[in-house]
Amino acid sequence: MRAFKEVETILASMSRAEKAELLQWVARDLGDAVPGIENDPSVSGGEACIVRTRIPVWVLVQARRLGTSEADLLRSYPTLRAEDLVNAWGYYRSHRDEIEQQIADNEAA
Repeated sequence: MRAFKEVETILASMSRAEKAELLQWVARDLGDAVPGIENDPSVSGGEACIVRTRIPVWVLVQARRLGTSEADLLRSYPTLRAEDLVNAWGYYRSHRDEIEQQIADNEAA
């Protein structure tokens, strides 16, 4: 939390042009990040997971592929919210190769 206070202080001293430049840098740095999805090496081996959970995106994609409805997914995983599924599908669209590889790796195991 201390870092946020420091950033707040720095931002207050910056001009609008400097803030705009910083915002562009942050957007480039985030690149293909999807809200609500995190890749944490200490969770599920670093696979993309829904935040607040240990549910990998590939598990949800594979379940949907096998005919599981979104309503059934939400019932099966009580910690999931509808927006989590939207984020998972968005992540899959922009990281298709990664998720397909994780599904293939799981099937081969």
